[in-house]
Amino acid sequence: MTTDSPTRPTRTPGEVRAFYDAHRTVRHYVTREDGTPLPLPADHLDTILYAAQRAPTDATAQLYSLIRLVSPEVRTRVAELTTNAHIATASEAFVVCLDVRRVGRVLEVAGQEVGHWPAIAVHFGIGDAVMAGQNLLTAAEMLGYQGCWIGGVLNGLEGILDLLELPAGVLPFAALTVGTPAEQPPLRPRVPRPLVVHEDRYRDGTEEELREAIEVMNPIAARRGQPGDWVRLLRAYFSPGGSMEKREPHLVAALKRQGLWAGGE
Repeated sequence: MTTDSPTRPTRTPGEVRAFYDAHRTVRHYVTREDGTPLPLPADHLDTILYAAQRAPTDATAQLYSLIRLVSPEVRTRVAELTTNAHIATASEAFVVCLDVRRVGRVLEVAGQEVGHWPAIAVHFGIGDAVMAGQNLLTAAEMLGYQGCWIGGVLNGLEGILDLLELPAGVLPFAALTVGTPAEQPPLRPRVPRPLVVHEDRYRDGTEEELREAIEVMNPIAARRGQPGDWVRLLRAYFSPGGSMEKREPHLVAALKRQGLWAGGE
């Protein structure tokens, strides 16, 4: 005896590719005439939050929380702390957090003890947070909006922890904005697939492949009509003295403050 599976709408490969080709990272949004955020319709907001909560999760725990930024004062301050002004003007803005506090409280309420697993907390908490946030963004794009992931929370971690009153076990991963786009950025290139998709085992790219990747990616760093230089952009982030090195001690301090540090003193 067979049971018919539910009929589900399908898309052609071309339609799926077209959907993802339409994705843009957008920082300029349509606002009200006075420059304040243009709210999403209530059912659209409900839908993107529904999508976020349908994200996969490890061990059923849902180790994330979304801090929806509603107050103009809070939005302005988070925009300042992250150095991302569009947090104040997007239709919706969230701080996406790993959250292992809630599962601990559930265990405690049920009369159970909570183990000590800070490295696991970071691993699965960030994974859950990213999946929920990306579900939210994909749903928003299906409704005709665009958005922006904002790593700049690392520029003002301590201030964000204080402002949002984030307790131990909760750590911001990124901010996420959504709204009706007021710009149309170009389609950004991606590293050639053979350097990203490996079969059965990891394979280092050859020097020739890496130089080809640089050429492919150079347009992503184009600014004000000037040709792009991807290595310059990577150097600014990842070389000695770059922004990632400068952020490192602040992230370590935040991990320690939130009880999520698994390293030595």
